Amino acid sequence: MINRRQALTAALGGAWAARRPLLGATRPVIASMEIFQVKVNHRGNWVIVRLKTDTGVTGLGEASHGLGDAVTIQLIEQLFASLKGRSAFDVEWLHTHADPIIQRQKNSTAASAVSGLEQAMWDIQGKVLGVPCYQLFGGALRREIRHYANINRCTVERTPAGFRASAKRAVADGFDAIKLAPFDGIPKPGAAGFQAGVDNGVGCIEAVREVLGAKGDLLVDGHDRFDVPSGLELVKRMIPLNLYWLEEVTPPPGLPEIDRAAPMKTAGGELLYGMPAFKQYLQAGSVDIIMPDVKYCGGMLELKKSAAVAEAYGVPVSPHGPASPIGNAAAAHVCASMPNFLILELGYGEVDWRSSLVTPPEHFERGVMKLTDKPGLGIELNDAVAAAHRVA
Repeated sequence: MINRRQALTAALGGAWAARRPLLGATRPVIASMEIFQVKVNHRGNWVIVRLKTDTGVTGLGEASHGLGDAVTIQLIEQLFASLKGRSAFDVEWLHTHADPIIQRQKNSTAASAVSGLEQAMWDIQGKVLGVPCYQLFGGALRREIRHYANINRCTVERTPAGFRASAKRAVADGFDAIKLAPFDGIPKPGAAGFQAGVDNGVGCIEAVREVLGAKGDLLVDGHDRFDVPSGLELVKRMIPLNLYWLEEVTPPPGLPEIDRAAPMKTAGGELLYGMPAFKQYLQAGSVDIIMPDVKYCGGMLELKKSAAVAEAYGVPVSPHGPASPIGNAAAAHVCASMPNFLILELGYGEVDWRSSLVTPPEHFERGVMKLTDKPGLGIELNDAVAAAHRVA
């Protein structure tokens, strides 16, 4: 007769035996890599990484918009040389290995290189386990991810008429939240032409508000073009325009003073790398909303960690990300799991073939992207489209 202990042991042994093939399958070894450099426009290209395991499973990541694609690609290849032969689950190992390189570089290029590889590793993990990436970050609190249309990168005519035209296209495509950075290229505060540049920028913002109407969400990015005194003047001029937020008016040291004076929400942090940097940013009281970028912050895990730190401070998270559909999908999967998620950025209107770069094509309905239950990021690179638009 089998006693209770023997029965339990037999049951557990059977369960363990049933799990062993799955556990063995979750040790995918990274074997090879491809890098795709896709031509976009005057604002830069997309750099896409595709890792492949020894069993043929592939994963996608994005490393765009560093300080130079050639340097980014060189760093990706350098990091891959150490990553090759390791498990696709070795995400923390990659961060530990890459951190000294990133700290020496002190710019977004090295961070984007490691971020691209890291995203591809998560994509592989999801495919191996048969689950969408958002399940790997705590599960989905939502599967509909609201986006705002950043029309800054597609607007060549930097006038009220130019921004008005871009905003009209975005609204026609269903977006009810729009961001612009109309102060790019203006002289430094106090220099000749500075005030004229500010006046033109304010006119551009007013034009977009007219297009959006009173109920649409209007976001303005200062791109660090102001000092504190001129930034405080800008805050006053923005009050009648009912902003959703005002972003990075000054370099980081001046942001706490801007935040204290601004009646509207403030946002920033797009170039910060790693959770410790966001902790310092939050401790300083820099902004009301943090904006980690999955391409710069270290990847999907660091995005989640930075969001968790912000949650402890009661601060919402709205990831920065004028990215390709690949970087956008990576950020969206993490956003699905964030208790403090607010809204995600979309680099709107840069190229008319954007959605076809991946299969299934990227799709928005009234500014919302719906995540599926497909494994990994749920998308594959359309090699034909990538080849058709490759950098010569």
